[in-house]
Parts: sequence; structure tokens; C-alpha cells
Amino acid sequence: MHTTNYSNTFIEIAEDCKVSQGEMPPLKGDKKTVANLQFDMLYENPYKYNSDEVLFGVFAIRKEFAKGELKEQRDHYFSKGQPCFRASPLTKSYGWGVHSNEEGKIAIYGAETKEYKKFLKDDSIKKVKAMRSKRK
Repeated sequence: MHTTNYSNTFIEIAEDCKVSQGEMPPLKGDKKTVANLQFDMLYENPYKYNSDEVLFGVFAIRKEFAKGELKEQRDHYFSKGQPCFRASPLTKSYGWGVHSNEEGKIAIYGAETKEYKKFLKDDSIKKVKAMRSKRK
């Protein structure tokens, strides 16, 4: 089984992120995007979910799985490696950093917040950058 979970880690916004503060992802049409669904799960529920729960939860919502098939689909989803929050539109395009606490539960922080800046200065937390949107 693969995992996308981190522990005691902060994912910084991408180098080429076009915004300098956390922005709510805009709706595109009548269906919520991956960014909208991730934002909705995390913004109101800091440190409730781990990365695997959010990423699979969004995948399951989009695929409209029946409740009875969630366990089987989750096992299949994590049977191969999946992109982590370094590849999330929240960290790449919308200015949100992701902090994983000791238990691996995550919360998002806008790049303009004092909490975001505090994580950057904290040497006890591992820092990784979100993936760039474009190649150098």
C-alpha cells in the first residue's frame, strides 16, 4: 500500500505560484473542481483528515462511488503511488501551504498568514516546496 501522508512537514506554495496569498478556488461551471473539494474539506476542518483521506475522498466524490464499494476502491487507489499535496492545485495555484502535524493530520494556511511564516522559520518542521506548474 502506498501513502501520500507526511508527518511534521510543511508544504510551501510553488515557486511559480501566481498568487501571494491564499485564495478560495473559483467555481468552474456547476461541478466542483478538485481544488474546490480539497478546499472545502480542509478549510473548515483543520487537522481532522490526513492527506490520504482528503485525496481519496475527493477522488471518490468525483467518481460517485457507492458507499459499499469505498473500501475496495480505496485499496485499488492506493495500490499504486498517487500524487501528494505537493501537486495539489491549492499549493500550486491558489497560495495555500499545507502543514502535516505529528499524527499526519493536515491543515491549510494562506501564504500571507503569520502561521505560514511561522512554519517557514520553524527548524523542527521539514519543509518541501509544492511542484511547479511549468518547467524551468
